[in-house]
Amino acid sequence: MTAWQDVEKAVPEFAARVRALFDARKHKTIATVRADGAPRISGIEANFEDGDLVFGSMPDARKGADLRRDPRFALHSATVDPVEGAEAQWPGEAKISGRATAAPGGDVFHADITEVVHTHLDEKATRLVVEWWTPARGLQRVERE
Repeated sequence: MTAWQDVEKAVPEFAARVRALFDARKHKTIATVRADGAPRISGIEANFEDGDLVFGSMPDARKGADLRRDPRFALHSATVDPVEGAEAQWPGEAKISGRATAAPGGDVFHADITEVVHTHLDEKATRLVVEWWTPARGLQRVERE
């Protein structure tokens, strides 16, 4: 299992940027898998607690049922519009994917992380930068015009 603290140890600067995006806003978006295999998008709150990424589900909520049946998830930070100007300013967006493990009681989940992504602009705001980390391959980066 890969906990958030493992990401922080492996790539501290990258993890700090991703966490700042998640901590900037209370509400996030989570994708789960419905019983028929279709994606389900839901609003959610998520927190970093004692080295873990933790999120919950109200009792009998569909997203909780989805995660108990199929633990795969993708969590997305809040999205903000870029500030227009001479140099566009955009903090970017972050995504964390993995498998959710239910805590006792079944409505609180801990993330077993398989991928962390930070999408942002380069320093000149001329290129899109996608950085991602996986436990197996470490940190990778591509730039696009």
